[in-house]
Amino acid sequence: MSRRKDNHVRQYGDFQTPSELAVRVCARLRLMGVKPSAILEPTCGRGSFLMAAAAAFPDVKDILGVDINARYVAEARGICGGRARVEQGDFFRTDWPRILGRGGGNWLVLGNPPWVTNAELGLLNSTNLPAKSNFQGHRGLDALTGKANFDISEWMVLQQVGWLRERHGWIAMLVKIAVARKILRQVWTWGEPVGRATIVGVDAMHHFGAAVDACLLVLPVQSSQPSRNCDVFDNLEDLEPMGTLGYHDGILISDVDAFMGWRHLLGFNGDYVWRSGIKHDCAKVMDLTRSRSGGFVNGLGKVVAVEDTYLFPMLKSSDVAKEKQCSNRMMIVPQQEIGEDTSHIQRDAPRTWAYLCAHGEQLGGRKSVIYRGKPRFSIFGVGDYTFAPWKVAVSGFYKVPRFIKIGPMGGKPVVFDDTVYFLPCRSEDEADFVHGLVQSIPYSQLLHGMIFAAEKRPITAEVLRCVSLERVADELGLGDQYATFIRRRPEPQMELALGL
Repeated sequence: MSRRKDNHVRQYGDFQTPSELAVRVCARLRLMGVKPSAILEPTCGRGSFLMAAAAAFPDVKDILGVDINARYVAEARGICGGRARVEQGDFFRTDWPRILGRGGGNWLVLGNPPWVTNAELGLLNSTNLPAKSNFQGHRGLDALTGKANFDISEWMVLQQVGWLRERHGWIAMLVKIAVARKILRQVWTWGEPVGRATIVGVDAMHHFGAAVDACLLVLPVQSSQPSRNCDVFDNLEDLEPMGTLGYHDGILISDVDAFMGWRHLLGFNGDYVWRSGIKHDCAKVMDLTRSRSGGFVNGLGKVVAVEDTYLFPMLKSSDVAKEKQCSNRMMIVPQQEIGEDTSHIQRDAPRTWAYLCAHGEQLGGRKSVIYRGKPRFSIFGVGDYTFAPWKVAVSGFYKVPRFIKIGPMGGKPVVFDDTVYFLPCRSEDEADFVHGLVQSIPYSQLLHGMIFAAEKRPITAEVLRCVSLERVADELGLGDQYATFIRRRPEPQMELALGL
C-alpha cells in the first residue's frame, strides 16, 4: 500500500467494500425480510453497495449514494449508470433529514462507514470528524481517561437512528463487533424505537485485510415490535443464531438465556465493593523488580536504592490470571488515599523522595488530566481497601475469569496494577468465604451471561459490581455466615498497611 493511500485509509477509515461482500450482504437482507421503498448509502465510496442493492431490490426506484471523495463519486456514477443517484457531500455537514424527507415509505440506510476513532483522526489533524460532544454520557474519570473515545462509525449510526426515528426503516452497516455492541447499548439505553436487531459475523481479514472482529449490524427502526434483544449469527450463510445478546436491568447482556436464570442475584452490594488496582501511568519508575543480589531494578534498567517504607509486593494482571501466589515485583505507593499530600516522604523516606524527584520529569509528564493539580507523584485507585491484608482478585484481560485468594507477602499487603479487580478482606477466613461465593455456580453463570469474551477487557468493575454477594450467599444457603463476616469486620490494620 502506498504512503498516500495509507494516509487516506487512516484519515477516512477508508476500507472499500468488495462487490462480492456487498452482494452477499444484500442477499442476507432480503432473506431477513427487509423490503425498502427507498435506499440511502451515506458513505458510498466506489458504489459497490449501490449496485448490489439495486440488483437485490429491483422494485426500489429511489436509490441515493453520497461520498466526500470526488473521484469515488465519479467511479460510482460510472458503474451505477442511471440506476442510482450519486452526489458528493460531507457526512458531517449534509442535511440528512431533509434528504430522507423527500422520499416516503421505508428507508434502508446501508453501507460501510469509516473504521477509525475520533482520537486517531485528532492525531492526524483531520477535519473529517463530528463536533466534539460527550454523547455517550460518560462522567468524571471515565470521560477523562479515554472512555469518551469512540469510533466514527458509532457516531454515524446513532445519527442514522435519529433520521429514522420519525419514519420507518432499517439500518444495515458493516462495523466492528465491539462498535455494534456500543451502538446497541446506546440505543437501548436511550429507549430508541428499535426492533429485534441482528449481528452477523464478517471475515474482515479476508475482505479488507483488517485484523478486527467485524460484522453486519441490522437494526430495524420504528418497529411495530420493540425489542431489547439481538440475535447473533456466526456468518452470512448461517440460518440459526449462535446466541442472543440483549439489554436488561440496565445491563448489556452477552447471553440472555444464561442471564435470565440468575438475574435475581443482581443488586448493589455495599458490604463488598469491587475495586481496581493502582493507576500510576509510570511503570518504568514506580514498578521495581528484585534483582538476584537482593536489590531492586526499575523499568529503565537502573539499580534503585529506596527505603522499604513505601514499597509493597505487587502482582500484575498476568500474575493473577496464572494464579501466582508470589512475586519478585514491588510497587512504590506514595499515597494511602487519593489527593494525600506527599511532601512528608522527604522526611519519612529520604532515599525514596530523592528517587522520585530524580524521575520527576517522567512523573510530571504523565499525560492524563487526572494528575493535573494533584500533589507530586500522585496515584489513583488507592484507599483503605488497597492495604487490606487479604484480597480476592481477578484479571480484567482474560476471557474466563479466574478468581484467586491473595494474602500478605513479607508482612505487607499485596497491591495490583489497574487491570486487576479485587475485593478487600480482613482475614483469611473471610477471603476463603468470599472466594467460595465468586467461584460458585450461580455467580459464575450470571457473570458468564454478562461478559463479552471478545472485548479487550472482558471483565470490568462495572460488571462485577452488578452482582450482590449477599444474594449469592442466600442462594447458596450461606446467608447466616455472610452476616457473621459483615458484623465482625474490623477496621483496616494500619500497622500492616504501613509496614510497621
